[in-house]
Amino acid sequence: MKKIEAIIRQEKIEDLREALEKKGFIGMTITEVRGRGKQKGIKLEWRVGEYTVEFLPKIKLEMVVEESKLNEAIAVIEDVCSTGKIGDGKIFISNIEEVIRLSSKERGQKAV
Repeated sequence: MKKIEAIIRQEKIEDLREALEKKGFIGMTITEVRGRGKQKGIKLEWRVGEYTVEFLPKIKLEMVVEESKLNEAIAVIEDVCSTGKIGDGKIFISNIEEVIRLSSKERGQKAV
């Protein structure tokens, strides 16, 4: 099993959720996060002058998928979330050793 962590623009989450569900990816967790990458924040102008927002608001989507479904899930995220502009986000992939559903004590893919 693989864990996907995708840091994406806030405005993309509903479109992404719908696209993932259409492909059968139902289980996911989202968290509002703040971060920065190469862009190092953004400069904004206000009545009193210019200021820098160091950490930009983003959404972190987490989901665990079967290894055989990994590329399909990544393709959906790329298709929905990539605008070609700085700040689109990143996708991180890691291995999951085990999953246990607390209510039933099921393990492995059945627990996902």
